Amino acid sequence: MANSKDTPTASVNLIGAGTVIEGEVKSNGDIRVDGHIKGSVNSKSKVVIGASGVIEGDVNCQNADISGTIKGKLICSEMLFLKTTAKIMGDITTGKLVVEAGATFTGSCSMGPVIKDIKHADRPAETEKTASGLR
Repeated sequence: MANSKDTPTASVNLIGAGTVIEGEVKSNGDIRVDGHIKGSVNSKSKVVIGASGVIEGDVNCQNADISGTIKGKLICSEMLFLKTTAKIMGDITTGKLVVEAGATFTGSCSMGPVIKDIKHADRPAETEKTASGLR
């Protein structure tokens, strides 16, 4: 039995087929969506969207397995897995991406580590130009 000083274990949340939720969904645990959400979904863990699941809004999570449909921006900090029946209509930002044959998305995709300071990204080119001018 855990004492009160231990952190609570993360729960798994299920939104079943036939269920419609309107509004923002936030969770520290995993979320599985087989129903329909009209609003954003934020999870500090994993989001799973079943083949019948639909989210009309932005999704922000750590990991995701998508078999259903997302109409909005998808931000996944670690691993995004698009299964065969996945349909994404919006921009994707993720650390790593796996796409099965048949999965589709419409929008831009940014993958890999996020560059926090890009204002000096052109500096090496300027340094080379200056160095070659001195020769």
